[in-house]
Amino acid sequence: MVLTIHRKLFFSHFLAVVLVSGSIGTLFYREAMQRLHESLRSRLEQSAALLTPVLAPADLESIDAPEDAATPMYRDYLERLRAFQSSNRDIAFIYILRRSGDTVSFVVDSDNGPAQALPGRVYSDPPPAMLAGFSRVSADEAIVRDEWGWFLSGYAPLHSGDGRYLVGIDMRADEVARKTERLRLAGLTSLALSLTLAWVLSRYLASRITRPIRALSQRAREVQAGRLDGAVAVATGDEVEELGRAFNEMTGGLAAARAEERRALAELEASRATLELRVTERTAELAEANRELHAEIAERRKAQEALERAATTDPLTELLNRRAALRLVEQERERIRRTTAPFSLALADLDRFKSVNDRYGHEVGDRALTEVAHRLTEAVRGQDAVARWGGEEFLVFLPETPLAGAAVAAEKLRAALAEPLDLLGHRIPLSVSIGVAEARVGEPLESCLRRADAALYRAKDGGRNRVELDESAAPEAS
Repeated sequence: MVLTIHRKLFFSHFLAVVLVSGSIGTLFYREAMQRLHESLRSRLEQSAALLTPVLAPADLESIDAPEDAATPMYRDYLERLRAFQSSNRDIAFIYILRRSGDTVSFVVDSDNGPAQALPGRVYSDPPPAMLAGFSRVSADEAIVRDEWGWFLSGYAPLHSGDGRYLVGIDMRADEVARKTERLRLAGLTSLALSLTLAWVLSRYLASRITRPIRALSQRAREVQAGRLDGAVAVATGDEVEELGRAFNEMTGGLAAARAEERRALAELEASRATLELRVTERTAELAEANRELHAEIAERRKAQEALERAATTDPLTELLNRRAALRLVEQERERIRRTTAPFSLALADLDRFKSVNDRYGHEVGDRALTEVAHRLTEAVRGQDAVARWGGEEFLVFLPETPLAGAAVAAEKLRAALAEPLDLLGHRIPLSVSIGVAEARVGEPLESCLRRADAALYRAKDGGRNRVELDESAAPEAS
């Protein structure tokens, strides 16, 4: 489909306005969402802090077991919590918790349903914000689920409670979602208004530019038909208006040229010298264009080399990737087949590396893999090759190396990872299990890899952080 200039201008302006307004709208939306969440957490923290002056830890010491729910002290505190709860429709539950050692248990719970927690009931698996609430005002970073449902909660320690008591306030997740939905609706409305404004503005700008162009096109067809009288009216105050004036001057000149045809023929001879000069200039321009073409070819060659590197290199560790490693080993195997020189393969797999990603995050995990690749490369000889085989597994190619020498090299690789990694403020211990196999004469590469992989599994099963050799005898020739 051929796009007219009007459509090109419309779409370019539309996309520009949408991108700008969309970026700004997204920034404000994210900021508003963050402020909403911070506001909810602040309200919960403040509400919890407001309750602490009227709650005395000394009164709560006598409330410790389910039968204490019948005491006047318990009933008094229960009524206080329920009165405060009823004064704020955003509050779902209010409760007082006691911490004894590592155990957190209920003292008073405002729930008036069958799921009410009686005194002494243990709160299993308390969230971090709740544990922090015994010493300072805190609130959940995100919505938390427990046996009573999904909530966003705030906590505050009781005065003079020596860090043993806190008051907690729960806001139901559906209330948080309702407030978030209102903000999302406002964002969508703003987006719709931005799109409408972009459409109107783009259509206006495109029409303003293309309308005089159409007038010039119509006037050009009239000149082609031989009607040299008349002029095109363009009043845009920009380069298009200058083009209109130049066009009118051109048609006026053509009209005058008809009357001066004889003089023009005489001047034609005089213009030959000028033409030769222009030819010279054009030749120079062509030479410059040729130079630029050669430069572009060189740039494309560089781009092709970069693509070839990308096809053979692991983007994270900058080691050979699996495909490049297989091709290298196959080529080397064919080369040494004529000399019967041995070579060995070592498969190295990081032990329990998933725990690094789970504990420290994938950014630390990626940096750890990059540092491991660097240490492995530093630990091998110049003629050896290290490749990323997949995930946290690496292949080490040891040319002209029998099994005994490969065992020494593998122990050196294992020792290279004995020192913990210092990454982003974390000290991360790592170990590696390695399986080693020597290639047999005439043996397919896949068979050697399977033997190295089997040795690697034995290293894993044997306790990890060790080297296992494939010492199986070669099959006898029949």
